[in-house]
Amino acid sequence: MSTVDRRILKSQQAIKKAFIELMSEKNFDQITIQDISDRANVGRRTIYHHYLDKFDLLDKLIEEHINELRKLCRSASEMDFIDANLIWFEYFERNFLFFSTMLKSKGASAFRSQFLEFVMEELSVDVNINEGGNQGLSKEVVLRFFGSAVVGVVESYFRKDIPDPPQVVAEQLGLLLDRNL
Repeated sequence: MSTVDRRILKSQQAIKKAFIELMSEKNFDQITIQDISDRANVGRRTIYHHYLDKFDLLDKLIEEHINELRKLCRSASEMDFIDANLIWFEYFERNFLFFSTMLKSKGASAFRSQFLEFVMEELSVDVNINEGGNQGLSKEVVLRFFGSAVVGVVESYFRKDIPDPPQVVAEQLGLLLDRNL
């Protein structure tokens, strides 16, 4: 496995951080590569060396976080929903600016739809429509219902509509999923 030069990693981290900060301050459409360059204290060429444009940067950021959540799901596959959700919310807290920006920003609808698809994909393993409370229902309807519920709770948490601490939200969301899936 090849190692990436620390200067390259440092530049990429600065670019990502600057971009997320800018998205928390203004609409995606208003952000320019020059804005990102100035905030990250790197040249425009450096940004273009790593990303095609701001859309590519956004796509790569979203992909990076979805992949991290996917890894967390794999590592928590034997856990109940409560413990697994606690791991998710710890990750959300460590990356608070990214998730709060993506879920609050009008310019980040791409994240919300990808996040919903990811949640549905992860829940699909646990949905049983052959027995129990979901017997006879459409798997797609069940997945959309619970996927939308999870994404809605996470959005509400980041918008501060839910005043509870992350552990409480994770536990309650986990209990609801354990009871219904």
